[in-house]
Amino acid sequence: MKRKIIHIDKDLCNGCGACAAACHEGAIEMVDGKAVLTREDYCDGLGDCLPACPTGAITFEEREAPAYNEAAVLAAKTQKSAESHKPPLSKPSAPSMPAHGMGGGKLPCGCPGTNSKRIVREESACAVSASPVTSRLSQWPVQIKLVPVNAPYFDGANLLIAADCTAYAYGNIHEEFICGRVTLIGCPKLDEEDYAEKLTAIISKNNIKSVTILRMEVPCCGGIENAAKRAIQASGKFLPRRVVTVTTDGRLIE
Repeated sequence: MKRKIIHIDKDLCNGCGACAAACHEGAIEMVDGKAVLTREDYCDGLGDCLPACPTGAITFEEREAPAYNEAAVLAAKTQKSAESHKPPLSKPSAPSMPAHGMGGGKLPCGCPGTNSKRIVREESACAVSASPVTSRLSQWPVQIKLVPVNAPYFDGANLLIAADCTAYAYGNIHEEFICGRVTLIGCPKLDEEDYAEKLTAIISKNNIKSVTILRMEVPCCGGIENAAKRAIQASGKFLPRRVVTVTTDGRLIE
């Protein structure tokens, strides 16, 4: 089948191994000091490895390749976990909870970003403020795949390209990020599409002043960061760019 898959330029690869560490599916291995896509059927085409590469050796290409085999990836992870498992020295105080009710540490889509956890806050109760928070959204629509390329609000805009989960994870997103910017949101994991072409058209055809990329810390969010970076590069423009990462418990990392 013809599908999107990564390509590794061996001449650009410096052998750091960052991409192999970032590939949670285990599709990339280090061979003779170079990164190699050893299992094409393990590559999900989301590009978690792209932002990890310091030399730009990894790119997307569309070609004939085996379909992504999620079952094989999960089986390989389970086998690797079993081989490296060591009995605990003492009995744990509480049993670990399986992700989404699945046993053996299996995740429903092979992505660590789907691992369930409870976030405990210090506040004992949620209070409604006497002064409601004002929305800072300046345009509609906001979904990358729905927004028109030539919308008038892009003229002279400071662009915010955000993973949609950031709005729920970071409480002050309207004041710190949405205010004063044109907001575009998306999720490369759920939409299953590469936003780079649409973002390239928006940046190329409009007078964009700057780009802020707001993503979650989960690996699959690397897709939206990479798409934005490739769009800026493909546009041929030199724009101020800022990347901010939001942790699942609502902290910022730059």
